[in-house]
Amino acid sequence: MATKQEEKRFSIVKRAKSFTHAGRGIWLVIKTTHNAWVDIAILLVVIALGFYFRITQADWMLIVFAAGLVLAAEAFNTAIEIDIDLTSPEYHPFARDTKDVAAGAVLIAAIAAAIIGLLIFGPYLLALLH
Repeated sequence: MATKQEEKRFSIVKRAKSFTHAGRGIWLVIKTTHNAWVDIAILLVVIALGFYFRITQADWMLIVFAAGLVLAAEAFNTAIEIDIDLTSPEYHPFARDTKDVAAGAVLIAAIAAAIIGLLIFGPYLLALLH
C-alpha cells in the first residue's frame, strides 16, 4: 500500500489522466446540455464578427473571458443537476431550488457576456447602420 508521501508525488501519468477526466467532463456538458450548443453557436458568431470588425486584442480578451465564464457556468450547472438527480431522484423543493440557483448563475454569466458583447460590437454595428 502506498504511503501518503508516495501518493502526493508528481506523476506525469496522473496528470495526463486528470486531463482525460476533464476532457470527458467537457464532452459530457456538450453532449448533454442543449444550452451549451447555443452558447457555442453564439460564440462562433461572435468570433466571426470579431474577425470581420478587426477588434482589438483587449476586446478579444474580454470575449475569451466572457465565453469562458458562460461555458464554465454551464459546466457547473450541469454538474449540480447530475448530482441533484442522483441524490434526490424524487421531487424535493430544496432540490428544485438548488437547480434553479445554478441555472440563475448561468443566466447571470450570459447577461454579463451579452453586455460585454454589446459594448464591444455596438459601436461597430451602429457605424454600419449610418
